[in-house]
Amino acid sequence: MTSIAPLPLQPRLPAFGGGLRLSAGLTLAAALGLAAAPAMAQQGLPSFRNLVKKVVPAVVSIAVTESAAAAAADDGGDQGAPTPQAGHQKVYGAGSGFIIDPSGIIVTNDHVVGGATKITVSLADGTQLPAKILGVDQLTDIAVIKVTADRPLPYVSWGDSRQVEVGDWIMVAGNPFGLGNTVTAGIISARGRDIMSGPFDDFLQLDAPINPGNSGGPAFDLNGGVVGVDTAIISPTGGSVGIGFAIPSEIAQNVVSVLEQHGHLDRGWLGVGLADDESGDGVRVTMVQASGPAGHSGLRAGDRILSVDAKKVDTALGLIRAVAEIHPGERARLAFIRHGRVLSANVTVGLRPETQAQ
Repeated sequence: MTSIAPLPLQPRLPAFGGGLRLSAGLTLAAALGLAAAPAMAQQGLPSFRNLVKKVVPAVVSIAVTESAAAAAADDGGDQGAPTPQAGHQKVYGAGSGFIIDPSGIIVTNDHVVGGATKITVSLADGTQLPAKILGVDQLTDIAVIKVTADRPLPYVSWGDSRQVEVGDWIMVAGNPFGLGNTVTAGIISARGRDIMSGPFDDFLQLDAPINPGNSGGPAFDLNGGVVGVDTAIISPTGGSVGIGFAIPSEIAQNVVSVLEQHGHLDRGWLGVGLADDESGDGVRVTMVQASGPAGHSGLRAGDRILSVDAKKVDTALGLIRAVAEIHPGERARLAFIRHGRVLSANVTVGLRPETQAQ
């Protein structure tokens, strides 16, 4: 059954062995790809060779060791991965990441390293370094890790995902199936995709092939800026069918900055149930937790919230995001309609529990 899920890691192998076999079909496909390249270039399609030389040195492969219990609890579990057997307490997985600072700061997915007991980063030149987690954010599936090297490391910079449009070229780099640094190219297929993975879904949809092991890898614009972090695929088989999703840099960059400094991300919360209003003007309150921030402010079910701190909100998702950006403990002013009258309330925003959406 086709499903949308966090991009699987390279299938985990039991600690006692396992390996990867390349089929003749893969060799033939590679040969066909090489043969097709000159013809594509003659048709005026871009060559990515200079871009590859510029950015790939900063793309890393990430190997993780997890306890069997952590692996079993992984929501983005590997499709086709062996089931851990009794007596084998560790399993292996692999993903991707990219260096954003020469001191060794690396961005990847939370589902790559979130349950890891050991992390090893392989640089493009083959150097292997141990890594530690600086911070993770489950709601956006972003993690920041760090390695220490005896030299400044190659790094890439953020691009502006707000400037890319549907149809623009992108190049993806990562570690699919544990093969090591691999690049693929395609276009932005869609923007603003909500794949029902959480309240902050706002993905770029890509048609560049991404596969298990690409988790946490970068998607580059043609200037070499990171405009997305690969995080999910839709596939009936676990492999690429040309539909993948990346966290836009406009979201990822801010989350990474906070995780790098504080190790966690606190989001604001009202304690209400919300629904889009048929009028398209405001957001309907369907439920209020009496002990929550909105309950203490006097907000009621049936109220229609129009704005947060004078910023108009038209959808439940937009309201959730607006409140999430307010630091817990700060006050927000809500404008709302009750029985035809426009009223306002000052709410002391609470700390969003991990299991809550509003």
